[in-house]
Formats: sequence, C-alpha cells, structure tokens
Amino acid sequence: MLHLQTNQPLRDLIASRIRAQGPVTFAQFMEWALYEPGLGYYERDYPIGPDYLTAPQLAPDFAHLLAEQICQFWQVLGSPSPFAVIEMGAGSGCLAEDWLAYVRSAYPALWQALEYGILERSASLRRLQQERLAGFGEKVRWLTWEEIPEEAVTGCFFSNELVDAFPVHRVQVQGGSLREIYVDWAEGRFQEVLGDPSTPALEAYFARLGIAITTYPSGYQTEVNLKALEWLQLLARKLRRGYVLTIDYGYPAQRYYSPQRSQGTLLAYRRHGTSADPYGWVGCQDLTAHVDFTTLEQVGESLGLKRLGFTQQSCFLVNLGLAERLAALSQEGAEEVGQVLRRRFALQALLDPLGLGSFGVLLQAKGLSEAESAQLLRGFAEPS
Repeated sequence: MLHLQTNQPLRDLIASRIRAQGPVTFAQFMEWALYEPGLGYYERDYPIGPDYLTAPQLAPDFAHLLAEQICQFWQVLGSPSPFAVIEMGAGSGCLAEDWLAYVRSAYPALWQALEYGILERSASLRRLQQERLAGFGEKVRWLTWEEIPEEAVTGCFFSNELVDAFPVHRVQVQGGSLREIYVDWAEGRFQEVLGDPSTPALEAYFARLGIAITTYPSGYQTEVNLKALEWLQLLARKLRRGYVLTIDYGYPAQRYYSPQRSQGTLLAYRRHGTSADPYGWVGCQDLTAHVDFTTLEQVGESLGLKRLGFTQQSCFLVNLGLAERLAALSQEGAEEVGQVLRRRFALQALLDPLGLGSFGVLLQAKGLSEAESAQLLRGFAEPS
C-alpha cells in the first residue's frame, strides 16, 4: 500500500538515508520521524493539541495537585534552598505555567527556594515554552544534560508522558530466535525486514526480566526501550539527593510482554485518532509505545534510585485532593454552570480508568535517609 504523506521532505530525507546505508533499526526511524531538526513531529510548530490531549491541557488541577506532592518532597528533605524542580519534556509549557503560578501563590516559602529547570530537546517546543513562561523571569531556566554537573541536583526530576515517546527497538520471535525489525525503502515505500539484533542489549533486556521471549510463538512482536535505560543512567548521575517522579502509560513487564500481547503497544496518534501504521504520516503523527515500569524500577535500583511507590494516576490525584475539588464544584454559582460542567468533565477525565486515570505514577529516590524514605507521601497513600 502506498502511504499518504504530507511531510514529503522528511520522507524523502529518511528514504535517501536508508538507500545510502541500508535498512535501519525502527529506533533510528522513530528518532528521525519525531526529532529530525526542522522536520520531525516534535520539531514542527506546536504538535501537541491537534493530535491528542495530555492531562495538563485538560485542567490546571493536574499541575496544582502535582505541586502539592512536590511541596511535600521539599518538606521531607528539610526544606532545602535552593530546591531544584526539573521538568523533562515540558511540551507546550502549560503544566509548568500552572505549576509555577500555583506554587507562587500557595507556597511562598517554596517559591523563594525554587529553581525550576526544563530539559527540552525540541527547539520548536523550547521556543513555545519560553514565550509562554516569560512572565516568570529568571525563576525558570532551560537546561541541557551536559550543563548539569554530576550529583548536583537536590530536588525533584519529573516527567509526564515523556518515556513513551523515546525511540524503541522492535523485535519479533521467529522459530525460537529473537529477530529485530528493520526499516527498508523499496518500491517507493517503507518496508519492514527482519535481521539479527543490532545489539546484544536486546536479548539481555529480556534475560534481566526473566522472560523467555524466544519460547513465544513465531510472529510475536514487541518493543524494547533501550533509550529509557540511558535516561535512567543520566538521572542517577545528576541527582544527588531527592526524587524522580515518572507519570506515563504502561504496564509491569509480565503484563507488557504477555504472550497474548502479540503485536506490542506501538501506536501512531493523529487528529485524536490512533493507528497501528507508523509509516502513514511520517513527521505528521506522534509515535509512542507503552512504558515497561518493571524495567524502570529494576534498572533504577541498580543505579541507586530506590523505588518508593507506584500507583495509578487516579489514586495519586484523589489522594492529593482531586475528589474534594470535584465536590467543591457543586457549590459554584448557577450563572457559572457551563464553566462548572466543563471543569467537572475535565476532572473526571483525569480519573477515567480507561484513559488518563490508568496511567502509572512511579516514584524513585536517591540520597534519602531511612527516616526520610519511610515518610508517608500523600500521593502514594494506601486506600483506606
């Protein structure tokens, strides 16, 4: 099938590279499709919104409740100053805008100690964020990983829907062997071909999890996010004392790599619809794969990032006060009924067990004392 393309320059560029060097890993293809300077999906003007909605775009309450939890992190650590909060992959900047405005108003002592940093690889999104957050002045800084010294950060690294957009390798089981899916260009279109794994890290990934992937039926396909392992190594090196909070959609490894999930989790997002075809609108659709939270936990532990908690986003937000916010809406004046209904819909969407409410929220920490690690954190409280 000949795919419709609207980003012809990017398609032609990727095709020319493949013709010159031969088939490439899907991870390389995904890297180009999402992040090619000036052409990739995240490098075009304002990609987020027309194709999908994230929790921060639905309601400022998401940022407010996240701020409540991070403020508690600060208190547990002894209210240090400075206290760094570093958002990784800030998207349109709306989460940062709501978060900063709320902390400035509700927690002036934290505001005084705060240093807010943003790690954003997309030049297009960085420009958008800088315009949106200009009113906060020097309280916000844009960083690169290279600019952060080793073990320099006391505070919190956090991300919302970041890890799912890391380029992934795709693998397939064939006759008791693990094969890798490569992307070729032939007959005027992108085609998939199988080859030997590009790195032994792919087989090692499943071995570490204790998953006998090669015993699965021939044709079984899935993804491996090696980029997430590099990301964890960076976090562990830069964080001296504090927390790593990861919010994303995903599964524990046994569920992710279940034999019944035989086609993996890779999806393309365009105009609020999904597709299993990653080659259909190259550069004009988002590509994502679910997060393997077990690997984040296991590899994090090996790097000194202790798992403190894991819950679903719905529980996390309810623990931090979302139910009370919903209840308070019934006290709003009748003249505001339209606004109230819109906000009620947004808050309920954050709790949707089939949508955003099912997202995983993983908390890891480094450099905490036993007493600090044992502190009960509001967002991770067990249901009573």
